[in-house]
Amino acid sequence: MTTVNAYAVKAAGGKLESFTYTLPEIGREQVDIKVHYCGLCYSDINMIDNSWGFSQYPLVPGHEIVGEIIRTGDDAHGLKVGDKVGMGWFSKSCMHCPHCMQGDHQLCTDIEQTEVGRHGGFADVVRGHWSWVVKLPEGIDMAKAGPLFCGGSTVFTPIVSENIRPTDKVGVIGIGGLGHLAIRFLRHWGCEVIAFSSNKSKEAEILQMGATRVIDSTSDEALQSIKGQLNFILNTANVPLNWNSYLECLAPKGKFHTVGIVEEPMQIAGWNLINGGKSVAGSPGAGPALTCTMLEFCVRHNIYPTVQEFPMEKVNEAITHLKEGKARYRVVLTNI
Repeated sequence: MTTVNAYAVKAAGGKLESFTYTLPEIGREQVDIKVHYCGLCYSDINMIDNSWGFSQYPLVPGHEIVGEIIRTGDDAHGLKVGDKVGMGWFSKSCMHCPHCMQGDHQLCTDIEQTEVGRHGGFADVVRGHWSWVVKLPEGIDMAKAGPLFCGGSTVFTPIVSENIRPTDKVGVIGIGGLGHLAIRFLRHWGCEVIAFSSNKSKEAEILQMGATRVIDSTSDEALQSIKGQLNFILNTANVPLNWNSYLECLAPKGKFHTVGIVEEPMQIAGWNLINGGKSVAGSPGAGPALTCTMLEFCVRHNIYPTVQEFPMEKVNEAITHLKEGKARYRVVLTNI
């Protein structure tokens, strides 16, 4: 039995409070992680507020976890006490369905989510299945690695799945926690990157991230200036957009990919897909294997999120900071 000291919310929209709970004896395929850092993602706020309708209380949020293994089951393959590791939105998959067997663990229909129906990483200890506990590569900056397990994984996946080439001209919509990482990934991938942003005050920062041009996403005239030029557009925004205008920015066979959780239906004219053979897709984060590849890519090219740190005990202040739109660009809770 393991006693966990955490921060939990007791009802939708409430403040997080100190919370203690007990983990049962560790299973043969499980791993316990001492949490050193945990990113604060807007998905945590959606879970706290029950925006998606499936939160269970008391709820310990947190799914951008980085730390050190302190305990393993007998069959925690390839992992040992003392390993520096991370874990993201997913904490277990069945390991026998066709998706898992093909390496698409994130598409498992029996997948466990780190803070859905169980407790997450705003704690001193968190538990996961060995397959989703990913060893950190040598030389990684642990203080900045947490958001890579969610935001980084989410924007890296479509770069690989859509077969983006280094010669491609690409666009990124929404330059926040996800979008700023997408720009850095795509620039180091070799692409020419066009950023779409509604915040003119960010333009200098966005260009410094690696974008070659910033387009005002609220201006139809600005969107028209790049009509038919982009091979790929990655949407990270969570709000409804003029989808057809963005589809018109795509070159023939261009791909529009959303990782932003837009809950309203996307109104798209069929002709805008048929004319030019364009496509629209979406994806969750990466599976364990692709997560390892992403981390190695980050270390090789020194790619990290821009982060602001708060002590874990100031989690409510960190949440307010994020809700008020002050985060530049990811928030990390420290627990060391």
